[in-house]
Amino acid sequence: MTVFPGEIYQAPRSWTERAYHKLIYYNRVDKGGHFAAWEVPDLFASELRAAFRSLRQVGSDE
Repeated sequence: MTVFPGEIYQAPRSWTERAYHKLIYYNRVDKGGHFAAWEVPDLFASELRAAFRSLRQVGSDE
């Protein structure tokens, strides 16, 4: 989960960990809001990459 400062509700990490028992990523960023993919596309993409990095298989050619 990435928390953007312009979002209406910014979930605290403690609440997020209780709600998502298998949470693999949590980060707060300095820019963006509800439409972060349009507002800060580079930041949004880097957050997606970071969030799913732990799920990539080592040595995968894909």
